[in-house]
Amino acid sequence: MSKKAIFDRKNVLVTGGAGFIGSHLCDELIKTSKVICLDNFSTGDEKNIDHLLSDPNFEFIKHDITQPIDLSDLAELQKFKIEFQGIQEIYHLACPTSPKNFQQNKMATISALSAGVQNVLDLVVKYEAKFVHFSSSVIYGSRQDANQRVNESQIGKVDTISERSCYDEGKRFAETIVATYQQVHKIDAKIIRLFRVYGPRMKLDDGQLVPDFINSALDNQDLTIFGDENFSSSFCYVSDVIDAVLKIIDTEIDGPINIGSDIDIKLTDLAQKIIDKLESKSEIRYSSSNLFITSLCLPDITKAREEIGWMPIVTLDRGLDKTINDLQVSKGLKRAF
Repeated sequence: MSKKAIFDRKNVLVTGGAGFIGSHLCDELIKTSKVICLDNFSTGDEKNIDHLLSDPNFEFIKHDITQPIDLSDLAELQKFKIEFQGIQEIYHLACPTSPKNFQQNKMATISALSAGVQNVLDLVVKYEAKFVHFSSSVIYGSRQDANQRVNESQIGKVDTISERSCYDEGKRFAETIVATYQQVHKIDAKIIRLFRVYGPRMKLDDGQLVPDFINSALDNQDLTIFGDENFSSSFCYVSDVIDAVLKIIDTEIDGPINIGSDIDIKLTDLAQKIIDKLESKSEIRYSSSNLFITSLCLPDITKAREEIGWMPIVTLDRGLDKTINDLQVSKGLKRAF
């Protein structure tokens, strides 16, 4: 197709836009673009985008991306003049990501990471759009060495038939689909591999480390670490991730890029920090390993630092304060201002 004329703002599509990370991305993109947010609320939440629904430059489409979609055929998108302007950028985050409901979402997960990815890439080809695919550090497999930091050239090791392989191996296959479209259709595609991300809008009691710790501390219940005193991980605040994405979209970067914090944090120290901040009566206890709370690799972020000038800047203390405040509001313990 020929290049489309861009009117006042470029059109961008965010799949999984009502999710934790996707909604924060929509918040930034709406400042300069017309944003189409697509989600089926399988693990996303309408409250994450409620504040955007009245913005004339924002439109929400409820849709399961595992089914094809024709954006130019939707009446609610006529105001974006897609038939004339097309879509300039597509950000793909749509995939069920609820550890608590993982078993129920297994079939949806493999569909999202195969047919869903291909449906989005067909839109990328159709509109000649720039594309960012959100992958995960799980493609590297679990951490084998306490000080191991993985760079993008390392191919990792994932069990293809484990209880969680629909997600872990699915994320690897999704990258393969993106790479194949790059090779065949010459699309402008970026792959970012996210390491543990936290921040406001994470769901309470959903099997995620930081919000589960905060939720337990708010209720003066024990904080459970699925491992021993040496279990550690890294944590990247969500605004740092969004900053990286916005830096990446206009670059010529070839190949995947790690986005995450390279600072190793002991979970015992993290849990105690949360207890102290909330002046909670909770205690820390240790339990047997959990299918989803695994010891992930730490990222080598040299490529991000050297090629896009990015590194995480939000300290753990500041990020936890913002996350705690948001989750207190979610529990009805504080008013939102």
